[in-house]
Amino acid sequence: MNKRRIGSTTLDVTEISFGGAAIGGLYRACSREAAMATLQAAWDAGLRYFDTAPFYGFGLSERRTGDFLRDKPRSSYVLSTKVGRLLRPVPEDQVPDHSYVEPLPFAVDYDYSYDGIMRSVEFSHARLGLNRIDILFVHDIGTYTHGVEKTKLHFRQLMDGGLRALEELKSSGAIAAYGLGVNEVRICLDVMARAPLDCILLASRYSLLDRSAQAELLPLCRQRGTSLIVGGVFNSGILATGPVHGAHFDYMPADKDILSRVGAMEHIAANGGYPLAAAAFQFPLHEPVVASVLTGTAKPANLTRNLELLNVEVPPEDFAKYDPYTVLQSLG
Repeated sequence: MNKRRIGSTTLDVTEISFGGAAIGGLYRACSREAAMATLQAAWDAGLRYFDTAPFYGFGLSERRTGDFLRDKPRSSYVLSTKVGRLLRPVPEDQVPDHSYVEPLPFAVDYDYSYDGIMRSVEFSHARLGLNRIDILFVHDIGTYTHGVEKTKLHFRQLMDGGLRALEELKSSGAIAAYGLGVNEVRICLDVMARAPLDCILLASRYSLLDRSAQAELLPLCRQRGTSLIVGGVFNSGILATGPVHGAHFDYMPADKDILSRVGAMEHIAANGGYPLAAAAFQFPLHEPVVASVLTGTAKPANLTRNLELLNVEVPPEDFAKYDPYTVLQSLG
């Protein structure tokens, strides 16, 4: 599988990477056996970049990812995890509901400070059982997660000490790169106005359907040499399922406008003789600033199905037809 460079670092990541939320039990339970089988399928397919986070299953994804990678040559893969959430043990009946099924018995505390980030890294090493992490992402800092007032507090924590922790970790060689792991563009622009970032893991905001990153963030990343890792290419599923009843966009049932736009996109794909999901999966890789596209699942068959979309021929000229303005024009 082809590789691309992360910013100005020496890290090269595979163009397709594995996202670890599903093996932490996101939306449905995932057994250890299923998690290991899916990770093995990813490895066998040539994926060598694995992303996880303390939040995914409240430590479950990190444990499973570390268990899988532990006997692999350390130079053969790239690993990222996240900071900003600290896990605190609680009784089983006090485990919060964050859409993870059968998570480990912890609650989540937000902490983007210097000490919080240093503690988070230490705890992640212990859960992973690995002595090196390549990339750290500041996880879910922004109004999408915290609302306006709490975002101000967390942003100050990051600016007043969190970034210094990340820079110290990078300077010491403990990590090779750092950035943000978010699903909103505004916070990326706000942080980049004050600090350099090696990379951004951006979910759902650079896709066929949602081009939020296109106007400001992509040009800024090109200018600064900041790489994007793109997640959520199917926008919570609708670009894979099409505009069917119950289709989801941005974690919620799609409204009529979204259903109509995806219907128009499906028509473009049908005329081209390929599934819309293939265009959605391939689209971000046409942007040079994108280093990798994440795919996350807890089933080997689903992983294989997604990877097969790379082999579907989508005429290069068709991608221009999915431009939002063009799609809206087709709807009259």
